[in-house]
Amino acid sequence: MEEARNLPRVLVSLFIVCATLTACCAFGQNSADTDWPNYGNDPGGMRYSALAQINRENVSQLRVAWIFHTGDISDGSGDSRRSGFETTPILVDGTLFFSTPFNRVIALDPQSGKQRWAYDPKIDRTLDYGDGLVNRGVATWLDATRTSGQSCRRRIYEATQDARLVSLDAATGKPCFDFGDYGQVNLRDVPGYRAGWYHMTSPPAIIDDLVIVGSAIDDNQRAVMPAGVVRAFDARSGALRWSWDPIPVASPAAGTGNQVGDKDWRTGAANAWSIMTVDAQRDLIFVPTGSASPDYYGGLRPGDNKWANSVVALHAKTGEIAWGFQLVHHNLWDYDSASPPLVTTLEQTGNRFRW
Repeated sequence: MEEARNLPRVLVSLFIVCATLTACCAFGQNSADTDWPNYGNDPGGMRYSALAQINRENVSQLRVAWIFHTGDISDGSGDSRRSGFETTPILVDGTLFFSTPFNRVIALDPQSGKQRWAYDPKIDRTLDYGDGLVNRGVATWLDATRTSGQSCRRRIYEATQDARLVSLDAATGKPCFDFGDYGQVNLRDVPGYRAGWYHMTSPPAIIDDLVIVGSAIDDNQRAVMPAGVVRAFDARSGALRWSWDPIPVASPAAGTGNQVGDKDWRTGAANAWSIMTVDAQRDLIFVPTGSASPDYYGGLRPGDNKWANSVVALHAKTGEIAWGFQLVHHNLWDYDSASPPLVTTLEQTGNRFRW
């Protein structure tokens, strides 16, 4: 089960610290090396930065450069669920972008912390989100067909708690009206959808001209839960390109490891609520999946329940499976594959290996 990490209220602020011995961090440099354009920096999730301005000699001299308070906090009283601040900001084109627990998207000047714009999708905070009000961040895509200065040349995408995919102009924060229905796509059209039980907490994955989203689904509410489909949308238009269901119902002969007998097959979920990573060179997206529903009883879902509790590589252009590895067959212990896969290149005796 995905757990909301309800951090102390003081953490509902964004802190930026800089070394006192040098110019303020590296935000003023016009180099792609200073950007952090994805949740894990590079698309493969390495979380590595080549910046060396802050080092072991001067790290003890860091001081607070600025503090930005989002103000988006809920202690769970009243009708709203409890909030947790889990966002990882991204830095592109000299602007810091992040999301709040209420799904507001905010753009800041990274040197001063001054707000450049904010967008509020106005989610319904009263729905029964099992993980509380949390959001891990946004994603970005550059439309190479548009020139500098054109609206929505760079876009910011957010998947909201109430199951919408939003596309914003990175320069202004205004919706990109050529995307979906006036800047957003409805993600609620999945089998078994129920408001609140089906929601989004992690940023989309971007590869080529595709925006790919998973979902968060409440555990153990009932046997039949919403389908944990992974879907790819056109980055410009928002049109659905493909969808993939981790646990399609089929006979064992179909190779899914899922069995259908005389009684009804009753399950759902196996959703990808965590972070997805990509390998653009090989046209692959790596998807960590969670448990099939219900978590602790498997009598209504015989078989291996592929591809729940797995790491699956999909061909990004089609959504077809390239390969998969199931960590737990027919899971009964809620062993979600929570950590995103990490894609790296290893070199050994002159040979290069991509993992």
